[in-house]
Formats: sequence, C-alpha cells, structure tokens
Amino acid sequence: MSLFDWFANRRKSGSLSKERQEREIADGLWSKCPACGVLTYTKDLRTNQMVCPDCGHHLRIFADQRVQQLIDPGTWRPLDEDLCPVDPLKFRDRKAYQDRLRETQDKTGLRDAVQTGLGQLDRLPLGLGVMDFRFMGGSMGSVVGEKLTRLIERATRERLPVVIVCASGGARMQEGMLSLMQMAKISAALERHREAGLLYVPVLTHPTTGGVTASFAMLGDIIVAEPKATIGFAGRRVVEQTLREKLPDDFQTSEYLLTHGFVDTIVPRTQLKQTLAQLIRLHQPYPPSPAQASQFVHVPDHLPESLSVNSVRAD
Repeated sequence: MSLFDWFANRRKSGSLSKERQEREIADGLWSKCPACGVLTYTKDLRTNQMVCPDCGHHLRIFADQRVQQLIDPGTWRPLDEDLCPVDPLKFRDRKAYQDRLRETQDKTGLRDAVQTGLGQLDRLPLGLGVMDFRFMGGSMGSVVGEKLTRLIERATRERLPVVIVCASGGARMQEGMLSLMQMAKISAALERHREAGLLYVPVLTHPTTGGVTASFAMLGDIIVAEPKATIGFAGRRVVEQTLREKLPDDFQTSEYLLTHGFVDTIVPRTQLKQTLAQLIRLHQPYPPSPAQASQFVHVPDHLPESLSVNSVRAD
C-alpha cells in the first residue's frame, strides 16, 4: 500500500467515525444547550425537567411533558379531546388553512394547540390547561378558546382551582374575528370563576405574546413566570418603531416584567409543582354556606345552541 493510499484510508475512516458520532448525537443520546452550548446526557436533562444543569436555561417542552411534570401519576382525566378546528372563513395564505391544519395534526399528533383536563397536583384536585407551541405556534383559535372556557366552567361547577400554562404567539389569524372573540369568552369564564371565590394561576412560559397576553395570561390571581421567558403583546421592533426609542435589552422578559409589577413571581421549572401546590393550599376556599352558594353565578352544563361556536366541531 502506498503512502497516499494509507492517508486516504485514514481520512475515510475518520470521516466515517465523525458520521457515526454525529448520528449518535442526532439520535438523541446527547443534547446541546442553545444558551451555553454544553452537551448534556439527554436522560439527565429529562430528569432535570429539560433545564440545563450548567446554566439553568429552560428548553422548550410540550404539553404532554408538562402534564407529566405537574400531575400526579394516574390522576389525569383529559377533557374535550374530540374537538377539532374547521375552516369557516375558507382562509388561504401561502396554502389553504385546512391543509395547514391537516399537516400540523399529522406532524404533531395533536388536534389543536391546547390540552385540558382534571387531575391532582400533589394530591390537590385542579383543572389544568396546557398550551403547546408545536401546533401553529400555540396560536389561539376557536378550539383553544372553547376548550379553555369549558375547563374553567367545569372547575367553577366543581369548585376547583385552575392553572393554565401559556405558550403562544397570540391569536390565530386564519380564523379572524372568531379567534379574537375567544379572548372575551375565556375572560368572561374567568370572571365567573373569580366571583365564585376560586383561584386561577396562569404560568407564563417562553413565549407568551399577542392576544393570549392581552387576555387570560394576565388575569390571574397570582401570575407565575418561568425564568427568561419572552412575555409581551406586540413585538419588540413594533414597539420601538411606535415609541421611536431604543428599548432595554431585557425588555419583555420575565425579569423585566417582575421588576415592573406585571408578574408576581418567577419560578424555575424544577420548583413549579411544589410552588403551585403551596399556592393552592394557601388559597383553598372554605366550603360555602347555603346563602353564599346561592349568590354564585350559575354556569350551565351546556351552552345554548345559539351561543355555540360555529367554527368548532367534534369528530
């Protein structure tokens, strides 16, 4: 074998070794932190609830993972799993909305951008809604609004606290006004929940923006945020162009909003379940007297057909 062939073989075996190493990393054995670049054994990262052990960066997680982290095993009861979005406006941008929905559902295995249900958190019963950013950026369409409203109304009837984990780019433009009206519908349900003397805690994660921020994300009795989450209404560039001035580097972060009184506390994900359990225990209502119970706003089991949302259907 010539010297040139020897070097060629070494180069080839080296590239194969590199491909094998890259394939192992791509297969999920190791995860790279997008903030500090440190490689962490994926199993250890999941044990730490997808929080980088080196820098504390919170990697994005999805609705099913969040439910597993917060709800006691064997106590989760999903609600309204059969609700599916439709396309009442026959909307089309670069592709038809109906096609976009179908592709996203096939890719994610989700019906829409929120999961709701009843369960126990540290043995405490509650209603939980979790938004999932994988589904069209967690945008709030008619199904998201309907599922969250039904969750809140169910919790009001059963006198349960409500926790909603927010992760959304805002209202879903493909549904136009039908999407915007969900802001008022959810807010009205939360007001009835408040009048019943019950606790509501939104958990703001990265990102929480647009119409979600302008409605139920900011209506909590106690507003909790994850560290360094982006929270705001309009985008940074839009605000700068409107005000015609440079904004602080930490503008629209959890820490900035905490300083200015828009959120009540910042809780790392690894401490979230314990913190929520403490808040629920501290705010558990006394059983109402008959006189008090008669003053509660009645929430019907089913809305009149005239008030139903036409852009929601059940398979």
